[in-house]
Amino acid sequence: MLHRVRGTGNCSILRFTIMSESANDRTAWVYILTNRPRGVLYVGATSHLQQRIWQHKLGVGCRFTARHGLKSLVHVEAHEDVRIALARESTLKNWRRAWKVQLIEEGNPGWADLYREVLE
Repeated sequence: MLHRVRGTGNCSILRFTIMSESANDRTAWVYILTNRPRGVLYVGATSHLQQRIWQHKLGVGCRFTARHGLKSLVHVEAHEDVRIALARESTLKNWRRAWKVQLIEEGNPGWADLYREVLE
């Protein structure tokens, strides 16, 4: 079943759901997208990482990421609980830009697109 859910800011999320799936039965993800190394950054959270990143790459579901061409996944974190992931997303959104850049560079110094690794 396909649902359009209003996200934060100018983003809406297209979400496929399975009726028996509850929010705490799956991994939740926090991620950072960019358009180039040290470029514009976007912090997001989802329980369907592959699908959500694909939507960003297609330019659908979020006007901000589409407008700025944010298609490169440069940081990703897995969380067992959706509430923890949402709290972490909120925390990262409130971080200074320099802290986000440092976080990315600690785990991905070349700012490589991690999407293919997520697919594996």
